[in-house]
Amino acid sequence: MMGIYKNKIDLIYIDPPYNTNRIFKSSLNRNNTISSEEDGEVAYSDNLTQEEYFEFIRERLFLLRELLSEEGSIYLHIDYKIGHYIKIIMDEIFGIENFKNDISRIKSNPKNFGRKAYGNQKDMILFYAKNSNKNIFNNITIPLTNEEIVERFNKIDKDGRRYTTVPVHAPGETKDGETGGLWKGMYPPKGRHWRYSPDKLTELDEKGLIEWSKTGNPRIKNFADEHKGKMVQDIWEYKDPTYPVYPTEKDEDLLKFIIRQSSNKDSIVLDCFSGSGTTLKAASELGRRFIGIDNSDIAIEATKKKLEDANYNFLDIENGEEIKILTNTQLKMI
Repeated sequence: MMGIYKNKIDLIYIDPPYNTNRIFKSSLNRNNTISSEEDGEVAYSDNLTQEEYFEFIRERLFLLRELLSEEGSIYLHIDYKIGHYIKIIMDEIFGIENFKNDISRIKSNPKNFGRKAYGNQKDMILFYAKNSNKNIFNNITIPLTNEEIVERFNKIDKDGRRYTTVPVHAPGETKDGETGGLWKGMYPPKGRHWRYSPDKLTELDEKGLIEWSKTGNPRIKNFADEHKGKMVQDIWEYKDPTYPVYPTEKDEDLLKFIIRQSSNKDSIVLDCFSGSGTTLKAASELGRRFIGIDNSDIAIEATKKKLEDANYNFLDIENGEEIKILTNTQLKMI
């Protein structure tokens, strides 16, 4: 794989075991928990010693870094108890200068187990770039909530459109240039400049897009239905699926957001702890190429089922056999 895909992967998302010292099973009744039923099949084991676990993660991160393109990035999803130790390993391998974010993911509703501590609602996603100056980042925005729209756009025009207003000038003085010139018999305040040229401001005014106060103060109208949304911060709310098909399965919308943000059409997305194949399904639906890796038979079967409508064939590299689902070979399931 290294010979084919070295420096070719634009996005890696992984959700490795969390060093819980537990065996995760899949049963008919409780796929989302550790099953104690005798007939439950082992989905995966998470019972390494701490030293073995850290080395397990370190070895894979070294290889994953080699696979990343210069525009590539990696998102590592991890439990809050172990994540800070993993960050030290990632700083070592990817360079602290390529650390982007420690993202808190709200995974559940509030809870309190009476363990003399605060209830845990979150886990963490560590986001690193191969090269911090070159990584793909598409500045995806998210829509405002209805409450935010009402709060931010608290005026309504004659057509029923919600809007707010902003000053016609902005910080920074322009001594030479038209944005520092005369408009409507006035200059911009000291230390500021017009947001647009006087001609553009006149055009906006003629279209009714500038609101004048009773004291003659002009402000530009910004409409809610033209708002591009808000920038995403480092606290995300993507709760775990209510009825997962695989232990530790993550929300598909979470994966779609990461893929849209940090890859482009035809980018290759890699998940080497692919579990039930949520990353692969999300990548497929967004027009990305993808590679999934897992050594669990249950995970592979869950992935095949999830991708039944993806219109792909798969290749079992270990056994050299094609896993036929549909026609039109476009990817490899490793």
